[in-house]
Amino acid sequence: MKDLKYLAAFSIPLVCFFSLYFKGYWIWATPIFGFVCIPILELIFPVDTDNLKPDEADNKLKQKLFDWLLYLNLPIVYGLVIYGLFTVSNAALETYEFVGIIVSVGIVLGVNGINVAHELGHRQTTNERFLGKALLLPSFYMHFYIEHNFGHHLHAATPEDPATARYNQTVYSFWLTSTLRQYFNAWNIQNKLLKNNKKHFFSLKNDMFWFVFFQISYLIAVLFIFGTSALLFAFFAGIVGFILLETVNYIEHYGLLRLKTKSGRYERVKEIHSWNSNHVIGRIVLYELTRHSDHHYKTSKKYQILDCHEESPQMPYGYPTSMVLAMLPPLWFSIMNKRVPKTMITD
Repeated sequence: MKDLKYLAAFSIPLVCFFSLYFKGYWIWATPIFGFVCIPILELIFPVDTDNLKPDEADNKLKQKLFDWLLYLNLPIVYGLVIYGLFTVSNAALETYEFVGIIVSVGIVLGVNGINVAHELGHRQTTNERFLGKALLLPSFYMHFYIEHNFGHHLHAATPEDPATARYNQTVYSFWLTSTLRQYFNAWNIQNKLLKNNKKHFFSLKNDMFWFVFFQISYLIAVLFIFGTSALLFAFFAGIVGFILLETVNYIEHYGLLRLKTKSGRYERVKEIHSWNSNHVIGRIVLYELTRHSDHHYKTSKKYQILDCHEESPQMPYGYPTSMVLAMLPPLWFSIMNKRVPKTMITD
């Protein structure tokens, strides 16, 4: 029964469904649930630092349940997107309702879309990676697959990494720098991959071209099938989705830097180069993303067996709570700056 705890990851899409169904002021139930109720629950529930024993980890790796809990997000995410499209194109909505639908579905795109796509993007099978890319499409972030796997994991916690927030950088500044730099980085990485495989830039093997094609086709299809209002909804919901991702990126490596060795190269990625959180609610809702230190230390590990490392820098709050705090830079700096190791501060 303990393994079924990850069903709680579907709580945000469930709340989103009911908010779309009831409309009115209920439309704002999703952001209230995600960024008020969950942070409160994180403060109530105890922190769990326990790790699985080797035989327990092996047993969990054999259970397909954990994989299907990820796969189910595909019909759920797309089902809510389609429900949102039908709602905004057919119902007479007040402005606050229209904006609320954008925010609500956008949260689902970030939490159950991009976050799950991140996990599937690290898998070895083509089918799972395909599902991951499909989950990135509604947020217009398909390039994340390339930049994250071939860029971020190589350069994490260095100035070369767009997804590592600098010490004293605000989350609002980070949204801009990370979003733009990651996109252009993805093109550069794609070009290098093509050259390594002796393919030219305009090759059919250029995934970045396909990503652009699919994302534009998605918006065109929305416009022709559902109309202008639905196009605005799809466009801005996608933006909300990737802004949530970038907020998570912000807190995952904030202020942490890998030092250079005598040879001039950066030290290898260690457990100390990502913020870890053992707050159980955030762990469950985000499929253990909050044990991010172990994810970077051993990239191939599946979410259900990620460990806590004592030497990892620990966040005082869970990821959902930390995302809220990041929106208030003075408060965020006062809480987090003193926790950044002095040897990593270059400012």
